[in-house]
Amino acid sequence: MGKGCVTATKYFLFLLNLLFFLCGGVIMGFGLWLLLDNQSFIVVLNDSTAVKIACYILIAVGAFSMLLGFLGCVGAIYEVRCLLGLYFTCLLLILLAQIAAGALIYFQKEALHDETAKVIGKVLDGYPGNNSAVEQAWDFIQRSMECCGWTSRQDWNGNMIIVNSSMLLFPCSCQNISVATGNISDSGFCEAQTTDWPVYDTGCASSVESWLGTNIGVVLGICAGVAVIELLGMILSICLCRNIHTEDYTKVPKY
Repeated sequence: MGKGCVTATKYFLFLLNLLFFLCGGVIMGFGLWLLLDNQSFIVVLNDSTAVKIACYILIAVGAFSMLLGFLGCVGAIYEVRCLLGLYFTCLLLILLAQIAAGALIYFQKEALHDETAKVIGKVLDGYPGNNSAVEQAWDFIQRSMECCGWTSRQDWNGNMIIVNSSMLLFPCSCQNISVATGNISDSGFCEAQTTDWPVYDTGCASSVESWLGTNIGVVLGICAGVAVIELLGMILSICLCRNIHTEDYTKVPKY
């Protein structure tokens, strides 16, 4: 490989790693958003250890990707073979881990669905209407997606406040605004005039699955883009590493 090609590869690898660094920042930010946003769907599932672990993994992967991008930039600009070799190895391990994670999610879809239904069932049964973060998130989901319960409105029949109340209560955030009368509340419980609640008949599970189906192309596109960046980074790093014959570690800044 000529000197000009080596130089071009070096700077292209630097730009690629800069992009990789930014992608890592996006992944870490997404994980933090899932944990901290009071209106995200994850808030409803905060009793699930698996969901929390997934969020922490996203944060860790994002931080590691940022570190890896930084090392790749340094290794490319200063032509340090050990850093390029380490960078290639880490990218290979990350790519294999992503493939394994994708396969695990695909083959454990039913278990994930059951875990989600179990956690949400506990949320609905213990919903006291005191406007906590979990309740705000669930109320937001029911209002915005125009749904009630997880599979259907019947999921609310196990709520202790509704069961023990002498009045006919139903969750206000389920209220179908097209048939509701009087004041419409955003949260807590409302009183029904008859046993036929003026609520949406559709469960939120179908609405969430529909949203995921609509946006799955974006998710798959992002995953494919990240995989292409990783493969390109691996190819460029190994090519550059093979064509650097001597390491001049005096080039590496000593700060």
